[in-house]
Amino acid sequence: MNFEQLINARQSDRKYDTQPIDRALLVRCLEAARIAPSACNSQPWKFVVVDNPKLLAGMKEAAAGMGMNKWVTDVPVIVAVVLEKMNLTARIGSVIKDKEYSLLDVGIAVEHFCLQATELGLGTCIIGWFDEKKVKKLLDIPKRRVPLLISVGYPASEHRKKVRKPLEEMSSWNKY
Repeated sequence: MNFEQLINARQSDRKYDTQPIDRALLVRCLEAARIAPSACNSQPWKFVVVDNPKLLAGMKEAAAGMGMNKWVTDVPVIVAVVLEKMNLTARIGSVIKDKEYSLLDVGIAVEHFCLQATELGLGTCIIGWFDEKKVKKLLDIPKRRVPLLISVGYPASEHRKKVRKPLEEMSSWNKY
């Protein structure tokens, strides 16, 4: 699959086959995230892969709170993305420029993970609505933030046609 096919195939999947995922495929996704670029090569992330059935049940409960994300019940893997501390150079730059580089960096790494999963025939969904305190307790995460979860599995629904703003509405040349 070429890059254009890959970005068109990548979508947020919310229906999964319960088939387990070979760890070698997940390692390839982790490797794609590992090589993602980051500000000052800070690499401020850690990906915690949850495939243990007991832990996974707790993660699903944490992700499906307040009536959201009910579809996680069939997900065979959930990845918690932990925001690690930036290196000194990135921290200084982040303060001087008033930009949270670590969140930008995590976004890039997460998308690398998801694009690799898509290329391998796996579906993903980046989840921002979940009980972070519960996730941190389940996974013994120290005083760190968990900004995102990623569901991973074999998609069990059709690929949807992308509905996006027209190019002219989302971009411009030489001025706003």
